[in-house]
Amino acid sequence: MPRALWNNTVIAESDACRTVEGNAYFPPESLHMQYFQPSDHTSVCGWKGTASYYNVVVDGKSNPNAAWMYAAPKSAAAEIAGYVAFWKGVQVVN
Repeated sequence: MPRALWNNTVIAESDACRTVEGNAYFPPESLHMQYFQPSDHTSVCGWKGTASYYNVVVDGKSNPNAAWMYAAPKSAAAEIAGYVAFWKGVQVVN
């Protein structure tokens, strides 16, 4: 089962991930929400739309904007609406 780890802690795990452009997108119910804090940061992808971000916080250590999601993606990316992907040192392993 794919798991997302940061700071030696599992922050998300699911066997229902969706892969887009090499990134594993985790369903929202698979996140351990105690490790996620909303960020004000956004970015725009030409075909997916506007992404919003989370800071990942584990044991008092923060990884700013390390998780992103498309709450209302463009139709081409509808399959990942609400799903969360990771970068900035977050490891996704099987």
